Amino acid sequence: MTEPSPKSNLARFVEAAVHRLEQVDPELSTILENEYRRQSNVLTMVASSSIADPSALICEAMTSMNVTAEGYPGRRFHAGCRHIDEIEQLAIDRVKAVFGAQFANVQPMTASSANEVVMFSTLKPGDTLLGMDLDSGGHLTHGSKASISGQVFNAVGYGLDSNERLDYDQAHALAIEHKPKLIICGTTAYAREIDWARFRAIADEVGAYVLADITHIAGLVAAGIHSNPIDHAHFTTTCTHKQLFGGRGGLIMIGKDHDQPAHDEPDKTLAQVIQNRVFPYFQGAPNQSSIAAKARGMGFVGSEEFKAVARRIVDLSQALAAAFVDKGYRVITGGTDNHIVVVDVMQKGITGVNAEKALEDCGLVVNKNRIPFDKKSPFVTSGIRLGTNGLAIREMEPGDMVDCVEVIHDVLSHLEQSGDKEYRVDPGAAARAEAEVARLCALRPIRTYPPLQG
Repeated sequence: MTEPSPKSNLARFVEAAVHRLEQVDPELSTILENEYRRQSNVLTMVASSSIADPSALICEAMTSMNVTAEGYPGRRFHAGCRHIDEIEQLAIDRVKAVFGAQFANVQPMTASSANEVVMFSTLKPGDTLLGMDLDSGGHLTHGSKASISGQVFNAVGYGLDSNERLDYDQAHALAIEHKPKLIICGTTAYAREIDWARFRAIADEVGAYVLADITHIAGLVAAGIHSNPIDHAHFTTTCTHKQLFGGRGGLIMIGKDHDQPAHDEPDKTLAQVIQNRVFPYFQGAPNQSSIAAKARGMGFVGSEEFKAVARRIVDLSQALAAAFVDKGYRVITGGTDNHIVVVDVMQKGITGVNAEKALEDCGLVVNKNRIPFDKKSPFVTSGIRLGTNGLAIREMEPGDMVDCVEVIHDVLSHLEQSGDKEYRVDPGAAARAEAEVARLCALRPIRTYPPLQG
């Protein structure tokens, strides 16, 4: 990596900005410095997290934030958008190239808002949608009663079969029974590949649209490791920070159905309906710095370097799952096809929340997660969910996953639980874990971030 040019206005801007922050707001600057140190010194294994490329992060801090740009490239409601148009068009072109899409909208602020845009483009209040149950691995926006998707619409949920695999037969039967107008496929805690074509066949049988939410697996889809839903689903959504390593935000894409007339608005294509729903129906001026970060993220995702990262993600997750099985843990579905590993810790007499807290105290960051047919609440849970996105950026090896599981097992084996949210970890085990995490972080630093000083 070359040093920034001393003549670069951007480099001088960033240096001056950091200096000003340190001078005028040392309290906030110190907190941000501490967070940078924390991330360098822990192993982040939360499946919904990654380690963003610094070239994408810095785009979020650029002066493009100063521009109000309601509308779309070439059709803005404000002046001063020449370069903003270039940035957004670059993001659109890169998204389309990476995913093989015919249409892309890069303005959604989050994947959740992208999902909501699709729902309100295809459904009216009270209409039926079919999505994966939250307890089976679905997302809040797929019809949970805690979300607007489960309150405005009649949400019906499909789940897993007795082998903890996605129950396509149940999804088919529910579609026949309830005649949903929208079927959502995609998960947040399901470790196996999804059959997009099967969902499309179900949808075609009942006249429904298909929304594929690939938020968790977008990087694997882009790299060709997981099958691509773009021409099976009518709409494909994702966030850009989980596995695309860019800034935070959402995307909506359409493949071969982009010019298909909308069911309820036959004078408009699906692409036109989405454009109108994003702006002005749901959003005003977009976050142009976020769009710049998306453009940079897509540049990374389209590279050979990223393909190697994606392959490493799966290699590490499969090694991680195998290491847990070797230690006697029950891994949900018995393994993984993506970056997600869900482990039943209640089998060891430990709640997910206690495991999460105990491991975080030792520098291993995972998250509590409900498992199929869980009897514990979402605030307690019977499982933990782990992911390997961040570990892949550290260029960890499959053998390192054995070391990680050894640490996790040591901590959990020396955890005394006195209640669902009360526990104590043997100090000796905690000290061993902290030392091993420090060793692994030093051995496999975040290669794209400057090392800590002082």
